[in-house]
Amino acid sequence: MTTLKDKAQKAINKKAAIGEDIDLNEYKSVETDLYTEIDTLEDLKKSDKETLTSVGIETEEKGRSASFLQMDQSEIFINNMYPGVEIMGTAQAIEKYDWVKDYLWKAVQVDTDKYTATTEMGPRSGYFIRSQPNTKLDLPIQACMYIGDDEVRQTAHNIVIAEENSEINVITGCSTAKHVDNAAHIGVSEFYLKKGAKITFTMVHNWGKEVDVRPRTGVIMEDDSTYISNYILSNPVRNIQAYPTAYANGNNTKVFFQSILAGKEDSKIDQGSRTVLKGNNSQAEMITRAISEDNSTIITRGDLHGMNHDVKGHLECMGLILSDDSKIYSIPELRGECTDMELSHEAAVGKIAENEIQYLMSRGLTEDEAASMIVRGFLDIDIKGLPEELAKETKKIMELSMDGM
Repeated sequence: MTTLKDKAQKAINKKAAIGEDIDLNEYKSVETDLYTEIDTLEDLKKSDKETLTSVGIETEEKGRSASFLQMDQSEIFINNMYPGVEIMGTAQAIEKYDWVKDYLWKAVQVDTDKYTATTEMGPRSGYFIRSQPNTKLDLPIQACMYIGDDEVRQTAHNIVIAEENSEINVITGCSTAKHVDNAAHIGVSEFYLKKGAKITFTMVHNWGKEVDVRPRTGVIMEDDSTYISNYILSNPVRNIQAYPTAYANGNNTKVFFQSILAGKEDSKIDQGSRTVLKGNNSQAEMITRAISEDNSTIITRGDLHGMNHDVKGHLECMGLILSDDSKIYSIPELRGECTDMELSHEAAVGKIAENEIQYLMSRGLTEDEAASMIVRGFLDIDIKGLPEELAKETKKIMELSMDGM
């Protein structure tokens, strides 16, 4: 019988289907007990707390329902504060619940590439989140993947399960300590939405300038479920490649992917999303806003795959080039396999219009202030499907993360 380890071993040198390849041997694997546990997030150093705040992590845990912090490979803080939802390390969940193994590598295949294989072959880490049936919790769960040392290869295997008719909101911030320049992060995340469940997942990435990042995400959805993804990349990064896939297997499912990307200082960003519309009356909307400057390169990908009647999907990629030495490539893809479906896409790449700058300057703004206002307006997208207070919270996180743009 072929085991997961066997499959991973065979794929340990397998390059990704898309995106630039990175040499993982440049980075060191570390143990899971390198850092000691802390009693509260307020016990962190001031500089670490400031970094966590910049990616939406509330160190005082006000307005949060649960918290998780992984530093390098060490789970140093876990706190469950409300009934109906539990969070713990993935390794701990496997020990506590034997059935968790049934969810491993179902939404993402272990032999997809060397990055998924490395996650399985390395030390088990990452977070496990589960909402009980009929739990509806407005207060978000917060989780953070944090790199605290140079040249570290951080891996994480995250499992999120929303049981029937439950609703949860997850804010996850990923970052490096201020003194860290060179590191790698590989994060495998698997989401499972049962009938009538809803997950809103907001991810803020704020990495160092020389960090390589390889997230691998899969979402499996049952009838009447909703998955909302908000992704924000605001700071320079050496290289990132992400292509999360939602499998809308159930009837009446809804998928929303919304991404804000800022390419700066030689960053290479290859980011997209894919939705497979399989269930009757399943729907998807995927929106990306990208800005590039300082010799950065951004590739935005989108793939809508319609496999059933009465499915609808829209793909939108908009790019704004702020300097002549930067590049944006938009690659939309639509695939239909039957009649009675609606799939559409819209893509555009351009620059700031001179007449808009001149108009704002005539109203008393400087040229830089005018350009900044236009960029912020371009990046402003609606936060879908959230309660009013949580929508305001998510908007605040987006605004905070865009301060450096």
